[in-house]
Amino acid sequence: MPSFFSNKKLILLLTSLIVLIALISYSLRQGNRSSWPEQFAQDSVGLFQYVLNVPAQYAAGFFQNVSDIKNAYEENKKLKANLENYARVEQQNRDLSARYNQMRRLLNIEKDPNLLSYKKYAAEVISRAPDQWNQLMTVDKGSVNGIKTGMPVVTADGLVGTISQVGNFSSKVSLISNQQNVNQISAIIQNTRTYGMIEGYDPNRGTLLFQKIPIKANLKKGQIVTTSGLSGMYPPGLMIGTITSVSTDPYGLTQAAEVKPSANLNDIIYVMIIDKSAAATGTGG
Repeated sequence: MPSFFSNKKLILLLTSLIVLIALISYSLRQGNRSSWPEQFAQDSVGLFQYVLNVPAQYAAGFFQNVSDIKNAYEENKKLKANLENYARVEQQNRDLSARYNQMRRLLNIEKDPNLLSYKKYAAEVISRAPDQWNQLMTVDKGSVNGIKTGMPVVTADGLVGTISQVGNFSSKVSLISNQQNVNQISAIIQNTRTYGMIEGYDPNRGTLLFQKIPIKANLKKGQIVTTSGLSGMYPPGLMIGTITSVSTDPYGLTQAAEVKPSANLNDIIYVMIIDKSAAATGTGG
């Protein structure tokens, strides 16, 4: 009997272990599955989260786009400012380059054989009124520098005018394009004996009027006109311009020509003032 009961206890223990293992295994399998109430609740929560999440993501994307647009706008402002600075610096470089080139070329006048015997004064244009653009300009040399009325004014390209008014520290230059200029310029066609007078300016064509030329003179386009020196006001050989057209006066007694000024009268920065009355000493002034 005792042996039976011992075996019975052992059988009961083993049976209990098997049942326990089976229950644990069943519970584990059921743990991966949800009951329909649990599934309904889970689906309801997921739908609610989706409904809330989509607008939230859209709003977040919208504000991100607004932020990107603002950043792009700020970057464009910086780029625009940089471009404006670049354009300003580039313009300053062009201005400095133009000034340097005019100054360098003006120094060559010192070597001009027609002007070696004259005293010269380099000057800078300091003002030019828009309403008198073709008439007057002001330079930074005056009586304290030895400037006098009537002195010729030239650039590296040729004659541009004469001193018409003198102050202590500045002077006014009457340009050859000044229609109110009463000073006639005695001129000659280069390499000929053909003389005439520069007596006016056509602002529409931008040409000087070369008149009183002998009717038999052989005039052609492209011929160079210079000062003759006969008037005593200008040294001989100063470049005036180039003939662009030829005509005859209404009475057929003389010829006339239009002359394109050799100097660019719209772009004058530096000039040389010539003192005909004083011989140069040293390198001149």
